[in-house]
Amino acid sequence: MSYTPDYVADDLFAIDAAQSERMAFIRRTYAHLLGAVLLFVGLEAAILSNEALTLRLLGLMSHSWLLVLGAFLLVSWIASSMARSGASPGVQYLGLGLYAVAEAVIFCPILYIASLQGGAIIPTAGLLTMIIFGGLTLIVFVTKADFSFLRGMLWVGGLAAFGLIIASIFMGFSLGIVFTSAMIVLMGGWILYDTSNVLHHYRTDQHVAASLALFASLATLFWYVLRLVMYVSGRD
Repeated sequence: MSYTPDYVADDLFAIDAAQSERMAFIRRTYAHLLGAVLLFVGLEAAILSNEALTLRLLGLMSHSWLLVLGAFLLVSWIASSMARSGASPGVQYLGLGLYAVAEAVIFCPILYIASLQGGAIIPTAGLLTMIIFGGLTLIVFVTKADFSFLRGMLWVGGLAAFGLIIASIFMGFSLGIVFTSAMIVLMGGWILYDTSNVLHHYRTDQHVAASLALFASLATLFWYVLRLVMYVSGRD
């Protein structure tokens, strides 16, 4: 899931700023998003290239997945707090980097399994993820619509999904392709919400926090697109 920006009534949101300032904010936001993606890819490549480290992480997560998930959520909360613009720039960047590291660690098992299943699975999932993300981003920037009204529905959907994930861990059932497809739809909603926040509800000095929110939604979308591609490939 993603994060909600801090709303400060007296500050200038990007939508109200001069065009040059607004465009500079948007460029900074997406440049930092690209930096987070590249850091994630680099860290993941380094982890997966070390088979001993990869197998150790796989063993740890297979026996303590609930603890790993809890630790990830805690780190995510800390990273998002650090990335808010009230902190110093160094702390903000550290928060974004910390979140990218956490994503790289938690993605390790699924990417390792996907690499064993087929060489084209990860690139295919990555391409599909970028197509979905790019299309939804284009919708927001062309229409300039404010999708903040989705917030309540997205949180309800996210909490319901989290409850199902916890239940599946304790009860040992598989969530399956229907859940995975529903999560892709849910993350599409989060991307619309986060992208519209970039235009309407972030101040022009909040580019690090905005990029972290976008990266969180993008990474989660990739997780479920990858799961879907693995399901479909496994049926061939």
